[in-house]
Amino acid sequence: MLEIKNLHARIAEDGTEIIRGLNLTVKAGEVAAIMGPNGSGKSTLSYILAGRDDYEVTEGDILYNGESILELDPSERAAKGIFLAFQYPVEIPGVATMQFLKVAMNEQRKARGEEELKTPDFIKLVKEAAASLQIDMDMLKRPLNVGFSGGEKKRAEILQMKLLAPQLCVLDETDSGLDIDALKIVSDGVNALRSPDRAVIVITHYQRLLEYIVPDSVHVLYKGQVIKSGSKELALDLEANGYSQIIEDAA
Repeated sequence: MLEIKNLHARIAEDGTEIIRGLNLTVKAGEVAAIMGPNGSGKSTLSYILAGRDDYEVTEGDILYNGESILELDPSERAAKGIFLAFQYPVEIPGVATMQFLKVAMNEQRKARGEEELKTPDFIKLVKEAAASLQIDMDMLKRPLNVGFSGGEKKRAEILQMKLLAPQLCVLDETDSGLDIDALKIVSDGVNALRSPDRAVIVITHYQRLLEYIVPDSVHVLYKGQVIKSGSKELALDLEANGYSQIIEDAA
């Protein structure tokens, strides 16, 4: 589903190179965890996949279902089924969460040549999805993420993902700021979306998230490159021993 080939990318404003020859393949049905120390390029990679224009790709390619996405803007990537859950979801005052969800769902349906959802059908879908994530419907009447706790913001992100049903889900440190109860709820929501035709990339610092969202593969990112890949046991090794030996072996 996703093939990243020799990717090089830099910050557009000052030219600082962050991604330096990254190669990664993620198959349909796979949950791939990306781990690495601070400053290794994990969040940058998520932004580049989503099409954020703060970054400039200078070499390499990103293939999604066999098609290069480098020339597509964020809305085109989203319409094709790429979803990014932010580490720090943005507050949008003045936009009710329900209205945001309805517009997002109908824009994607329009891009796929489908009819817009009628209001009763939309409300039914939202109620079912919200209940599965223990989200109170009153929360969805509030402006998007405004005044939400950290757990509420992350649950709202997973609700969006559940309703939009993307093919490629990129979760940028979804466990950041979550207590154990919220972590379990969010993880259950992600696990419910696992399917043979969907891939999930989980970016995280800590193995604890991977106790709930068990990955099929683990990739260590360091200085903008994948320096080691392995099974879920690699995450346990990192938790026990840190990154030093892996970084030294890759030098």
